[in-house]
Amino acid sequence: MKKKQSYFLRKHLLGLEDYTREEITHILDTADFFREVLERPIKRVPTLTGVTVVNLFFESSTRTRISFELAEKRLSADTVSFSANTSSISKGESLKDTARNIEAMKIDMVVVRHSSPGVPRFLSEILDSSVIN
Repeated sequence: MKKKQSYFLRKHLLGLEDYTREEITHILDTADFFREVLERPIKRVPTLTGVTVVNLFFESSTRTRISFELAEKRLSADTVSFSANTSSISKGESLKDTARNIEAMKIDMVVVRHSSPGVPRFLSEILDSSVIN
């Protein structure tokens, strides 16, 4: 039996404009599988066991924040949610310093929500962690 090729080899997910048809199809196929998981009595899979995800939200977004947190927990990730208004950013710390300080805690992935469109790409350029927009 021929092994199916995995098309998702990218470190960051900043947008879909540069993705091939095959990569987008792979993402959608994966989403279909996880949709089936939601119909189970136990809605948890070990996909991200041992992975630490930090949600960096610089603007209010209840639905987006809860959607990401639920997905991360259902994939068995360890999650930390960050709110800019209760962080050192509110005292003048730069985004770069905040991101690097968080990464120094050995995180694996950052989910970012920011009003400035260039922030996710900026973070992907300065961090070793994966960045999801």
